[in-house]
Amino acid sequence: MRFGVLGQLAVWTREGSPVRVPEAKVRALLAALLAHDGGPVSADRLIAGLWGEQPPGNALNTLQTKVSQLRRVLGRDAVTHEPAGYRLQPAEVDADHFAELTRQAAASTDPGTRAGLLAEALALWRGPAYADFADADFSQAARTRLTEHRLTALEELARTRLELGEHTRVADELGPLTREHPLRERLRATHLRALYLAGRQHEALAAYEDLRHRLAEDLGVDPGPELTALHQAMLSQDPALTPVRSGGNLPAPLTGLIGRTQAQRRVRELLGEARLLTLTGSGGVGKTSLALAAARELTAPDGVWLVELAGHTGTLAATIAAVLGIREETGDPAHRLTEAVRGRNLVLLLDNCEHVIEQAAELTAALLRAAPGVRVLATSREPLRLPGEIRYEVPPLALPEAISLFTARVEATGGVLDDPAAVRAICTRLDGLPLALELAATRVRALGVHLLAERLDDRFRLLANGSRGVPARQRTLWAVIDWSWDLLTEPERLVLRRLSVHADGATLAAAEAICAQDGLDVLDALTGLVDRSLLLAQPGPRYRLLESIAAYARTRLAEHGEQPEIRQRFLAHYTELAEQADLRGPAQRDWLTRLDTEAANLRAALDLADPPTATRLSTALAWHWFLRGRYRDAHTATTGTWRAAFALLIGETSPQSSTVDSPLATWFLAWAHLHLGQTTAAEELLTDHPGDPWLTAATLIARAKLASFRGDLAATGTAGRDSLALFTRLGDDWGRLQAMDVLAYAAEVTGDYPAAAELHAAGLRIAQDLRLWTDVSYRLAGLGRIALLTGEHHRAADLHRRARDLAVEQANPFAETFANVGLGLGARRQGDLDTAERLLGAALAWNRGLAQPYYGAPLLLAELGFLAEIRGDQEQALALHQEGHTIAERLADPRAIALALEGLAGATADPAEGARLLGEATALRAAVGAPLPPAERQDVSRIEQRLRAGLGARYEAEFSAGGTRRSAR
Repeated sequence: MRFGVLGQLAVWTREGSPVRVPEAKVRALLAALLAHDGGPVSADRLIAGLWGEQPPGNALNTLQTKVSQLRRVLGRDAVTHEPAGYRLQPAEVDADHFAELTRQAAASTDPGTRAGLLAEALALWRGPAYADFADADFSQAARTRLTEHRLTALEELARTRLELGEHTRVADELGPLTREHPLRERLRATHLRALYLAGRQHEALAAYEDLRHRLAEDLGVDPGPELTALHQAMLSQDPALTPVRSGGNLPAPLTGLIGRTQAQRRVRELLGEARLLTLTGSGGVGKTSLALAAARELTAPDGVWLVELAGHTGTLAATIAAVLGIREETGDPAHRLTEAVRGRNLVLLLDNCEHVIEQAAELTAALLRAAPGVRVLATSREPLRLPGEIRYEVPPLALPEAISLFTARVEATGGVLDDPAAVRAICTRLDGLPLALELAATRVRALGVHLLAERLDDRFRLLANGSRGVPARQRTLWAVIDWSWDLLTEPERLVLRRLSVHADGATLAAAEAICAQDGLDVLDALTGLVDRSLLLAQPGPRYRLLESIAAYARTRLAEHGEQPEIRQRFLAHYTELAEQADLRGPAQRDWLTRLDTEAANLRAALDLADPPTATRLSTALAWHWFLRGRYRDAHTATTGTWRAAFALLIGETSPQSSTVDSPLATWFLAWAHLHLGQTTAAEELLTDHPGDPWLTAATLIARAKLASFRGDLAATGTAGRDSLALFTRLGDDWGRLQAMDVLAYAAEVTGDYPAAAELHAAGLRIAQDLRLWTDVSYRLAGLGRIALLTGEHHRAADLHRRARDLAVEQANPFAETFANVGLGLGARRQGDLDTAERLLGAALAWNRGLAQPYYGAPLLLAELGFLAEIRGDQEQALALHQEGHTIAERLADPRAIALALEGLAGATADPAEGARLLGEATALRAAVGAPLPPAERQDVSRIEQRLRAGLGARYEAEFSAGGTRRSAR
C-alpha cells in the first residue's frame, strides 16, 4: 500500500488504484498512526486522539474494533500490536517521498536538476497536510512540520529558478505567497530579488518598505542582515545583483514527470552515445515532457537550450540564433549561426520539428557538421532521417503508470476517485496517452470517474478543455490529432481513415484489401504513417491505431462519405478469412493463433453483417469458438444445429428440434450431448461418413466415449485407438487430444495408472501448445485423479487447484466443478470431511441447477452418501445412494450402477442385503471388464469388513447370491 497525507488522507495500491477506507474513525486511526511516523502509539493516546474528552463506554474494545476494520482494508499484518502500542508496518508515504526529493535537491549542484526535483516534490502536495484532520490534536505537530518543510521547498525552488533566469515568472508567482506569509524574511528576500531582476525596481523597494513596517509593528524588530544588504544593493543598483548568464533556458517544471523513470534513464543513456537523438511518438504521448526532463539532467559548458518550433515563423536559423543570443547581422542566417556555434559546447533541444521537418533536418545536419561540440535532442512525430540519428519511440504509459498519472492529476483538482474499475477503464481506453489523461482528469470533479468512463465514446467533446498554460494545439484531444493530420499527404490520410474501420489492427494483406484505390501504394502510405507516429507497427507486420486516433479517423471517414463502402470491404475480407481457416488439420495451430489475433475484427465484422452474412460468418467461426471455450459467444451468434449444441455446452435447455445445417454440425450436436452423458440422444445423431476422413475420426472418438459411458471398455479402447491413429494421420492435434482422453479414462478404470498418467501428460502438452486452456484444465485434473489414486495426495491437491484456477479464468463451470470434485475426493480420503462435504455438496447443487442433467451426479451422490455413512447418518446415506442408483440406471452406466449398489450396501440396515448388494456390484463390474482396482476399494473394504463381522460365515453365501441376481432385475 501507498499512503498520502499531503492533502486529504489517501490510500493507493502499489499499481496506483485508490483504496477506500470506510468510516471516519477508521480513517482517523490511520491518520493518527501516520502522524506518528507509523508508531508505536499507545492505546491511550489513540483513544484520546480519536475521541478526545468523550471516549466511548468501552474505549479499548472500540479501539480494537477500529483496528480490525483497518486491517481488513490494509491487510491483516499491516497494523501490529506490541507492548508500546500499535504500529503501522513500513510503507510508502508521500511525505517521506517529498522529504527524499528535497534532500536530493539540496545535494545537487546543477540548478536545472535541483529545480526539477523540487518541482516533483511539490507536485506531491494535493492540499494542506492532513487536510481532513486539521482540527485533530494528533495531527498538529505533523501538520506544522510538513507545512514548514513545504514553504522551505517553495523558497528554494524560487531561488533556483532565479538562477535559471526566470525572473518575471518568479516575481509574479511569489506575490500571493508573500501576502499569505508576509513576515517570512527568506521568502520576502527572494521576492524582492525577483522583482528587481524583472525590471520592477520600484515595486521591489516598495515591498521592502512594507516588510520593514510590518516587522516593526508586529514584532518590534528590524529586517535581518540579508534583507538589509539586499536593500542597499538595490538602492545602489549593485552590478552583483545581476547574475552572469549560466547558460540555458530550460523552464522549471510545473509538475513532476510521472511514469517515465525508465524512459528518462534510456534517453539519458542514448544522449551519451549519439550527437543526434530524436524522440518520436504520437501527439499527446509526452515527447516534450520527457525531453525536458532528460535535458535538465544534462550539463554543457555553453548551456542546454530549448528552441520551440511549433509556432515558428521566419527562418529556423534566425529562431535558434535568437534563443542563443546571437546578434542579428546581414548575410545568411544559417551560415552566421553555424559560424557562431563552431567552437561552442552546447545542447540544443529542438521541440516539435514535424512542422518544419525539412528545414530542421537541413539545419541540424549543418550544425552537427560545423560544430563537434554541439549535440541535438529533437522531438518530432517523424524522424529527421539524418546519418547518425538515433530514434527513440516514446511509448504510451503502461497501465500502472497511467493510473498513477491520472490519480495524481485528479487529486490535484480535488476530484474523487471512488471507482477503481472505472479508473482502469479510463486509462485503458485513453491508450495511456498523458495528454488525454490530463484532459480527462479535469473532468472528474464535475462528472466523477464512473460517468466519465461511460462518456468516453464522445471523447473529443468531453476532452475539450485543457490547461491555459499550454499551446492551443494541446488544449483539446481533437486539436492534438488534427495537428498531425494536417501534416499528412493525401494518400496517408486516405489509408489512415480507412484503417479506422478495424477494431484491433490490421495485417498488410487486410490493409491492402480494405484501403485499396487505383494508383495508391498502400505500403508506402503505411510506412509514412508509422514514421509519423500515427500508426503502430507490430511484428507480423501488423498495423494498429491508438483508440483516440482511430476515433478521429472514423470521423474523417464519415466526413468523406466512405463509411458504407469501407465497412462492406471489411466485412467481405474477414468473412472470407474465417471461411478459409483450416482448423481441422496440420495448420490448426497457426490458424488458431491467426483467428485469435483477429478476434476483435471478426466480432466487429459480425456486428456489421446482414442476417445471411452473419450466418455464414458465425458458422465459419463456430469451431474456433468451441476450441477456445467461448461457448456463450457462439451460442449468441450461431443458428440452427450449432446453436442447439452450444446451448447444451453452457447448461441451457436445448431446442426440441433444430435444422440440420451440415454433417459437421450434426456430429457436434452429438458431441455436446455426450458432454452431458446423454448417450441415447448422441447415438441417434451419429452416422458413418466414409467419404470424410475427419468426420470418420470424429465419429470414432464419439463412439469410444459412448462405449465408455456404457461400460464397454473393449469397444472404448478399439474405437479410441482407431480414432487416435486417424487423427494423427490427418494432423489434427485437437482430435488426438480427445482420443487420448478417452483412452486415459479406460486405463484409469482398469487400474493401469501409469498408462493413464502418460496419456494425460501427452494430452496436456498438446493442449498447452494449442492454448486450449479448458482442455489444459481437464488434463491437469485428470493427472490429479491419477495422483489421488496412487496416494500422492499433496500432488493431487496441487494439480486440482491449478485446474480449478484455470477453469475459473476461462469461465467454464463444468471444468471448475470437475476440479473441485477432485479436491473434494482428496479431502475425504485424507479425513477432512467438512471440506469434502462443502466441495462435493456445492458440486451437486450446481449439477441439480442445470437445465440438462450432467452425468457426474451418481459419483457426487455416492461420495456424499459414503461421507454420511462414515458420520453415522444412515438415513441420509440411504437417501443419497438411492437417488444415485436411480440416476445411474437411467444413464445405463454399469460402473455408476455398481458404485450406487456399493453405497447402498453400506447404508442398508440389513447386513444380509448389504452382502448381496456388494455381490451384485462386484458381478456387474466383472461383466464389463472393470473390477474395482485396489486403490479404489477403500469404501468397499470398510463396508465388507463390517458386514463380515455381522454375518460371520453367512457372508459368502449372501455375497454369492447377490452376484446372480442382476439379470433378474
